[in-house]
Amino acid sequence: MTAGVELWLTIGVMALLTLGLRGSFILLGERASLPPGVQRALRFAPVAALAALVAPDVLLDGGRFDPLDPKLAAALVVIVIASRSRNPWLPFLFGMGVLLVLRKGLGW
Repeated sequence: MTAGVELWLTIGVMALLTLGLRGSFILLGERASLPPGVQRALRFAPVAALAALVAPDVLLDGGRFDPLDPKLAAALVVIVIASRSRNPWLPFLFGMGVLLVLRKGLGW
């Protein structure tokens, strides 16, 4: 089998598996409910996915950890403000402010 056929076969199988898994919840409806522990764990899936996407960009600069990176300082400010305030705008405003001041002030 050629590499192209194997690739398309793999993509097709993955698509069918994804469709089957997602479609099973729609077709079965209330008859197939997840255990309460799994339902509680799934509430954290979006936050975990977002953290997995954001963390490498915040922690690494060119593949290396730089403790003086302005993005890291801005992220720490965002975490502190978000943990103390329910206002969704404050972390954004303060984080961007810290990032802009540090980038301009340090010549980045």
